[in-house]
Amino acid sequence: MKTQLVEGEDFYYNSKGLLVLTEKYHLERGTCCGNWCRHCPFNYDRVPEPRRSSLLEQRSRNENT
Repeated sequence: MKTQLVEGEDFYYNSKGLLVLTEKYHLERGTCCGNWCRHCPFNYDRVPEPRRSSLLEQRSRNENT
């Protein structure tokens, strides 16, 4: 994995100024970290229930709008 993150490629800052990791970063990382990441490409595999189901439902609603 890279040692230095590239803004706009590996992460960005949201409107609240928080750092958000991109899907690309997560794919390079290789696994879900379990931290409820916004762009998790692993369907929140390591997030415990019931939070995991809630996140997947929220993602589904956002994709359909």
